[in-house]
Amino acid sequence: TFARRLSTRLTPVTGAIKIAVHPFGHTSAMRASVRDPIMTGFQLHPRLAQDCHPVGDLPLSRVLLLNDRRYPWLILVPRRAGIQEIYQLAAVDRGQLLTESCETAEAMVQSFGGDKLNIGTLGNLVPQLHVHHVIRRREDPAWPGPVWGHSAAEPYTDDELTKRLAVVRTALGIDG
Repeated sequence: TFARRLSTRLTPVTGAIKIAVHPFGHTSAMRASVRDPIMTGFQLHPRLAQDCHPVGDLPLSRVLLLNDRRYPWLILVPRRAGIQEIYQLAAVDRGQLLTESCETAEAMVQSFGGDKLNIGTLGNLVPQLHVHHVIRRREDPAWPGPVWGHSAAEPYTDDELTKRLAVVRTALGIDG
């Protein structure tokens, strides 16, 4: 399942290194900070906090649901302070972000279907590194153009939000 593949097991070893057993069975040594529960100095950008609902945390990234009922739209935000671009992440974090992005993408396609999955990092309005994952359908209001800036968001109703969060958390293996 996606949940099992997303949760890698860590075995502590001496010093600041841990051995990770990855979803596909390979192991690697990495800095302990990749999986530390407290990401020193990380604060979610106010615009992301305003526009999104929290889903939960993956090993590196905070997962957010954009408050627009027209699109299944998740955002991954690496919990690292002061990062605006992917290349600024440590190599181990870049690898983890790619893994989380791919697993999120696959979980979204399996959960929501759609005609296309858009993945992007823009950051023009929100400089904090964040990766959008948006399921697109031919009948969505912005098709085939970009969703960014197309029209005002249509917020979830309480019932829709509860259901969408449950689907996403189950697909990603995140406790609610």
